[in-house]
Amino acid sequence: MFDLGPATRKLAVLVSGVRDDQLQARTPCEGYTVGDLLDHIGGLSMAFTAAARKAPLEGMPDGPPQSSADNLAADWRESIPRQLEELAAAWSDPAAYEGQARAGGLTLPAQVAGMVALEESVLHGWDLARATGQPFDVDEDSAKVVFEFTSMAASSDQMSNREGLFGAVVDVPADAPMFDQALGLSGRDPKWSA
Repeated sequence: MFDLGPATRKLAVLVSGVRDDQLQARTPCEGYTVGDLLDHIGGLSMAFTAAARKAPLEGMPDGPPQSSADNLAADWRESIPRQLEELAAAWSDPAAYEGQARAGGLTLPAQVAGMVALEESVLHGWDLARATGQPFDVDEDSAKVVFEFTSMAASSDQMSNREGLFGAVVDVPADAPMFDQALGLSGRDPKWSA
């Protein structure tokens, strides 16, 4: 089991700290504005909550939706943090890790889906913090999970599966902190700034 609480709480604070004048700012996610990223965060929180509960996600496409700031609810500063809280609660149930789970049009072993939910929360927290100039830190346990996942995703036999998930691996010094290495493995430059 993974504790999504620290990552989702941090991400919720970051979401609440985004100003309206930052919604069109660019992010470390190529092609995403801050507003697009917020929509993606809201969507992934609902999708992975449904995956944990083994329940279909009503009214959502059965594949990765196209994220757009145009889709943001008027109360996104309140609704996305609520969705993130629900995400962490759903993955705190041991039953969430049993069997298969479906999210973003993919069926995965439930344990892998839980790992993806945590990895997405942490990496997109970093993306949002960098894009909006907010401070970011990650707890050690979450950083280890993200490093493990991005290491697997960067292995030579997984390169074809990276398409649409991560960019090309960014070289990071071997003595860099573990989270910086995870960022590089996910296709992010740890030195990126807005």
